[in-house]
Amino acid sequence: MTRIVKTFVAAGAIGHRRLVAFTANDGEVALATSPDDPIAGVVDIPSGATAGQRIDVVLFGPAEVVCGGDIMPGDPITADANGAAIAAAPAEGVNAATAGYLLTGAESGDFARAIVQRGTLTGAAA
Repeated sequence: MTRIVKTFVAAGAIGHRRLVAFTANDGEVALATSPDDPIAGVVDIPSGATAGQRIDVVLFGPAEVVCGGDIMPGDPITADANGAAIAAAPAEGVNAATAGYLLTGAESGDFARAIVQRGTLTGAAA
């Protein structure tokens, strides 16, 4: 599968395989720290980045993400407070920005294969 990668400028320190969000500045991304953030994709630069550095971001297609919790294969993912992927599970009527879904199961601290495909998930009634 082909992936779409674009170069952005980092608004601050961002680690490899972390989820990033668009900022109000054109061409800039910041570490995604909440399911409310407008997630752009996954950082693909092994050294990570500091503020002002150019970084590659996978906007669509296969990528590896660092996980911040237990996630099952096929679960939609969103960002935790550290830019790690967690299972998206919004409350009823609440929206969560999603970065895609995992291809493999993972636990906190694992690197897992994912398909980056931005979207929004609305919590349904239980």
